[in-house]
Amino acid sequence: MKKYNFKILLLGAPAVGKTSILYRFVKNKFSHDYITTIGINYLTKEINLDEKYYAKLVIWDVAGQEKFKFLRKSYYEGTNGALLIFDLTSLNSYEDLKQWLSEMFEIMHKKIPFIIIGNKLDLVKDINRAIDLDNVKDFAENQDSIYIETSAKTGENIEEAFTKLTQLIIKQNSKK
Repeated sequence: MKKYNFKILLLGAPAVGKTSILYRFVKNKFSHDYITTIGINYLTKEINLDEKYYAKLVIWDVAGQEKFKFLRKSYYEGTNGALLIFDLTSLNSYEDLKQWLSEMFEIMHKKIPFIIIGNKLDLVKDINRAIDLDNVKDFAENQDSIYIETSAKTGENIEEAFTKLTQLIIKQNSKK
């Protein structure tokens, strides 16, 4: 079995559910109490893929507030992949993705695998979807990425998002 260690960043505007996604994936828990991330928060999880690969993921939940932007540059060092997250019920959080992508590319100076995540899928039936699905899919495709919709509350597609990102990172590393 081939073993890897990867650093993954969770990026996006404040209150899109980055911390909730992290806790759902690592601890399989969801909290209704929202606590703003200050700086970073990180957890680790080990996963097996196809019984051929084992990966230890160190997942960094990066504060989305503008006032922490000056700290973020140091967080990107050594990053292997990222989930860029927005809230399906917030057009502003989707529009912010372009800035997050730009920042990531500017700081990293190299292309790393990333997946665009539309979170809070559980709210879409009660609060209308703020973003056209086709636009998001086209945006992801134009960025050479993929798009996955998740719900940290229900756990829907959370495991899939991390598994898919890990597979993309392994694929990129095997080309080197």
